[in-house]
Amino acid sequence: MSRPLHAAAPPSASALLKNARALQPVFKAQSAASEAQGKLTDEAFGAMRDAGLLGLQLPACFGGTEASTIEALEVLEAVSYADGSAGWVLMASQVATCLSAVCLPDAAAKEIFGAATPEAPVVMAGQGAPNGRAVVDGNGYRLTGQWNYASGILHSQYTHGGAFVVEKNGAMRMHADGRPQILSFVVPTSKAKVGGNWEVMGLRATGSVDYSISDTFVPEEYTHAPEAVHRYRGGNFYAMGIFGMTTLGHTGFIIGIGRRILDELVEVLGDRPARRGGMPPLSATPGYHEGYGHAEARYRSSRAFIFDVWGELQKSLDRGDAPGIRQFTLIRLALNHATSEIAEVATWAYKMGGGVALRESVLQRCFRDTYAATQHFFVSPTMLQECGRELAGMAKGEQWTVLGLRKPG
Repeated sequence: MSRPLHAAAPPSASALLKNARALQPVFKAQSAASEAQGKLTDEAFGAMRDAGLLGLQLPACFGGTEASTIEALEVLEAVSYADGSAGWVLMASQVATCLSAVCLPDAAAKEIFGAATPEAPVVMAGQGAPNGRAVVDGNGYRLTGQWNYASGILHSQYTHGGAFVVEKNGAMRMHADGRPQILSFVVPTSKAKVGGNWEVMGLRATGSVDYSISDTFVPEEYTHAPEAVHRYRGGNFYAMGIFGMTTLGHTGFIIGIGRRILDELVEVLGDRPARRGGMPPLSATPGYHEGYGHAEARYRSSRAFIFDVWGELQKSLDRGDAPGIRQFTLIRLALNHATSEIAEVATWAYKMGGGVALRESVLQRCFRDTYAATQHFFVSPTMLQECGRELAGMAKGEQWTVLGLRKPG
């Protein structure tokens, strides 16, 4: 697909960052209502759409901005600062939508994205884990499966989920190196059964419900390899595939909400009067000052580590190189480290916030959203152990997969 389908120049990444910051009051104002209904309000999602944020990582040929890693991090950080759920929905939809826009063959890509406009963009959501079974059927597959945690699916037109490919005789289709074949499948959301099971502690407005698809025919051209090994369009940004893009999204989220936690605590404690018996307010005590200094250092050092490793990875992408194993290790380590550190900061801020944090409040919501994020497999102890194993030189010849480091074949 050699020529752009949209004549208008896409907004620049700097313009999107400006838009994201300008919309922070909107996302903040809508956050409580979004939580109450279990998905972003029409006002919040509409603002995100109208500002062009849904095109952040979309290839330029489809009217997207095709932002760099650093640019994308800054935009995701700005949205997540205002509302963790809004940032989470944006980052999740970017992974599914933009990989499909890059990796689907021309006919399917043009049918899905060709008629889209900035005012009516395509939104995909789902789960990349291969929780489906796709039986070969002519020039396509019969797809059946149950997927979980489909963040943003309540705003989507298409689902994007992984499945193992199965031959007609029931045997698993294998790659030449002995690995089972996994594909990502793009299916209209209208063909999926979407659940209502999002009763959770945090990230309540992401609508990350389960969904299922039963014996649905999916043409071959509506599938692609999750590793993005074959890209039909777009720049070298997409060489990092679903694992790199997912890591990027989670990273932008955690540094955004981490900054909001500390800023919100300053607002909460700054308004407190002297305590009973004439005791000074907590914000005037040396213990609070020391704790805040530690918390600020933990946040800023985590953020600096993130931009250091992503800056190096971006240099590789700019040269046209694919990210190396060590680079994948470092971006995953930086995400894991930041999530752990910011969770500790959130715990400290929650304790300092006292009764304000106990009641429904921004500080409480940030605490809940942060700890909801800690439950994701990408920031699990398993991933930290794998990072350490590779850094210690004990994973030679292995490659990063969704489950960790594995030897090819």
